Amino acid sequence: MSDEPAVLTTTKGHTAILELNRPWRRNALDLQDRRELIAALDGAAQDSDIVAIVLTGAGPMFSAGGDIRSMPTDPEIARVRLRVLTELVNRLVNGPKPIISAVEGGAFGLGLSLVAATDFVVASRDSRFAASFGRLGLVPDTGLFWTLPRRVGSARAQELVLLANDFTAEDAVTMGLVTELVDPGTAVDRALDLAERLAQGSPAMYAAAKGIFAQPNQDLASILDSEAETQVRMLATEYFSEAQEKFLKR
Repeated sequence: MSDEPAVLTTTKGHTAILELNRPWRRNALDLQDRRELIAALDGAAQDSDIVAIVLTGAGPMFSAGGDIRSMPTDPEIARVRLRVLTELVNRLVNGPKPIISAVEGGAFGLGLSLVAATDFVVASRDSRFAASFGRLGLVPDTGLFWTLPRRVGSARAQELVLLANDFTAEDAVTMGLVTELVDPGTAVDRALDLAERLAQGSPAMYAAAKGIFAQPNQDLASILDSEAETQVRMLATEYFSEAQEKFLKR
C-alpha cells in the first residue's frame, strides 16, 4: 500500500481535485506524504487551465493528522520536518488559486491545520474536528497559530488549542471555521459546485485578493497601499474590460 501515491490528482473542468490517499491510516501524513502534497499543490498552481482546487481525503476521514509513528525526536530531523510544513502552509495560504476543503469524517491535528489554511471549508454534518496536538504534549504547527485565530477569533482559538477537545461540524460553522454543512457523502460534490462558481471569476483577482489577505502587514495604511496598487493592475486586465463592456450594454 505504501507504493501508492500519497495524493491522487484528478481534474473536473477547471478544478483540480487533490485526494489524500492514505485511508488505511485515516490519511495521517508522514514526511514524504507532505512532500507529495506540496508537489500536487504546485502542479495545480502552475496549470493555467486550473482555476480552483478541492482538497479532500480518501476513505471515511479527511485526515487524522500527522503519522505519529513517523514523528522524530531528533532535533535536526524534526527541523527538516517543520521546514516542510512551513512550505506546505505557504502553498495553501499564499497560493494563487482558491482552495476548498471537502471534509468527511473529521480533521484532527495536522488535518485541522490543513483545513484552517484553505479558503473555503465544506464539511459533512457528522464530521468532527480537534486541535489534538496537546494530547501528545505538542503545540500546533503548520501555521495553526496564525490561521485558526483569523477564522474563529483569538480567545476561541486558545480554548481549542489548550483543551484539545473534539468539536462538531455545527460548532465549527458557528465558530467560523466551516463555510457550509452538507449531508454525509456529499462534501466533494458541494465543493465542486463552489469551484465551478469560482471558475466564472477572474483568476488574477483571486491571486491578488489572497495575497492581500495573507500579507505580513495588516495595518490599515499597508492594506490601503496594497488595495490601490492591486486595483490599478486589475483595472488593466482583459477580464475587467469585458465585464465593463457587458455592464454598459445593459
